[in-house]
Amino acid sequence: MSKKIKTKTQKRILNYFRRVVQLLFFIFLPSAFTSAFSGVKYIFTQIGLKQSIEFNSFVAILIVLCGFTIVFGRLFCGFACAFGSLGDAVHGSYLWICKKIHKKPIQFKGKWEKKLLYIKYLLLSVIVLLCFSGVYSKMSGWNPWDVFSLIRSGNFHLAGYIVGIVLFVLILIGMALHERFFCKFLCPMGAVFSWLPVIPLFSLRRDKNNCIKGCSACKRCCPANISLPDKNEMKCSGDCFQCQKCVNTCPKNNIHIGFFRIHRNEIVFTLLRILILSLLLYLAGV
Repeated sequence: MSKKIKTKTQKRILNYFRRVVQLLFFIFLPSAFTSAFSGVKYIFTQIGLKQSIEFNSFVAILIVLCGFTIVFGRLFCGFACAFGSLGDAVHGSYLWICKKIHKKPIQFKGKWEKKLLYIKYLLLSVIVLLCFSGVYSKMSGWNPWDVFSLIRSGNFHLAGYIVGIVLFVLILIGMALHERFFCKFLCPMGAVFSWLPVIPLFSLRRDKNNCIKGCSACKRCCPANISLPDKNEMKCSGDCFQCQKCVNTCPKNNIHIGFFRIHRNEIVFTLLRILILSLLLYLAGV
């Protein structure tokens, strides 16, 4: 088997592996995202009420995901988050339909895209303030995450969620037109994760000296539109979803995981991290 054919096979396997993992988490652990953010809301609600913060399942899941992200990066976002997986499915379906009907997909990108990245921080701040002031618990019917959770569980009694349904539909449209729309611009947990001090030992990186001059394939395919650090740089972007699309795109197979240069064994190492995450979520009570 030629090197080129072997590389294509490895890329195809990695793509299928990611889709299977996303599907399994979507089916069996769909509430991890909402549970973790419920932990954030609970903490600030208790602070606002000047009451003690008890160690419940929501707080446990929040701690697990934050701790896991600090050590291994945002693998949860790239492989396990139900909302992120939904976004990938919606965007992929839209591109597939456009291809079948021979129509160029509508996409929105531009200089203003960087400004939209701040919306998730603003949204997180507003929700935190509402929880702190005690207003959030009195609001109902507007939360698109509640709508998603109800639909996902087969509960279609959504008469009291008109605003939430409208917001959810708008998010779905954004997901179709822009890859990782929710994750990049709206996800409050993404805002939390991006602030965490991620240890760079297992981050994606490249050997810039071995890159093709002028090549930017990894950045152009990246849903977060970020540049990878060099193999010896002690830095890691908090916006990296660890989706590993860049690994599949690099024409020279120049991208690896961490300082240990885990290369061509991404599936094994990712599977190990997924198993650790699954065990931690199980112990936390998801």
